[in-house]
Amino acid sequence: MKKIIALILISALLLFGLLACVDNDKDDGLIRLNEVTHSVFYAPLYVAINNGYFTEEGLTIELTNGGGSDKTMTAIMSGQADIGLLGPETAVYVKLGGSSNYPVVFGQLTKKDGSFLIGRTPEPDFKWEDLKGKEIIGGRHGGMPAMSLEYAIKKNNLENDLTINYDVQFDLIAAAFEGGTGDYCTLFEPLASAYQDAGKGYIIASVGAEAGEMPYTCFMATKDYINKNNEKVVKFMRAIIKAVDFVTNNDDGAVADALLPSFPATSKATLQSAVAAYKAIDGYKTTPVMSEDEFDNLLDVLLTAGVITETVPYTSIIDNSIAEKLLNE
Repeated sequence: MKKIIALILISALLLFGLLACVDNDKDDGLIRLNEVTHSVFYAPLYVAINNGYFTEEGLTIELTNGGGSDKTMTAIMSGQADIGLLGPETAVYVKLGGSSNYPVVFGQLTKKDGSFLIGRTPEPDFKWEDLKGKEIIGGRHGGMPAMSLEYAIKKNNLENDLTINYDVQFDLIAAAFEGGTGDYCTLFEPLASAYQDAGKGYIIASVGAEAGEMPYTCFMATKDYINKNNEKVVKFMRAIIKAVDFVTNNDDGAVADALLPSFPATSKATLQSAVAAYKAIDGYKTTPVMSEDEFDNLLDVLLTAGVITETVPYTSIIDNSIAEKLLNE
């Protein structure tokens, strides 16, 4: 865990030096948002963009892709991004690392792992014990995808019977698997369905369904950014809450229509299937508020994975005040 924190903070400091002379306040309505990856799992975000909810609030979203929680957190801590959409485990790591301007979670978007186990052949009768003796490309050690996979594997008492490959960069997993690495890998939608449609692999099981509920993907920013830009964060969350309601209350086809501009290379049928898959595992939050029980579940996952040996108080990095005020309006 110390290595993870060190890499994040060192990268952030280097980037901060490069960006210190850049004026990031040219447009008061601009929010630079860095997402950990581009996935239907984050449907409410794209709905908020494409349905004009951010525009209604006077906001312009500049969206970039981090390609992993460590890189997205580096962007936040360096000032390269204003807000990040990523796993809350990174906020725990940075807080434990002693940073005074640590990241604060102000909205939770998903409540289960959004990855799917991909195999090389169809396995309609798959059981988790079938993974004995196999190698799975599972993402970066200390990242939520890898830890959720570990959690599912430990639930099935398989931790000593298989190998998880942590050496492949998150956004290169599909290419590595296609190139012959591993017996299985984990992918998010719509990449998982597109990969299957192309005959490169087969969706075998949902990691999230097996691992269970945990706070998985959240919006966060540094304490200083939230304090200095509170009105912008309130507007941002108002748009997200509208989008969460849209995804919750509309059918898969309507949600897929709203997602199309964000996934121009993906068919509506594939998007609709991906939305249905995530709704089937109850992966989306219906409100962006993280409970203390959910946070405790996250800490349990981190402790079980061995990436932390001490915890942080719920109130130190989780701030539901903006979301709760908006929900009560």
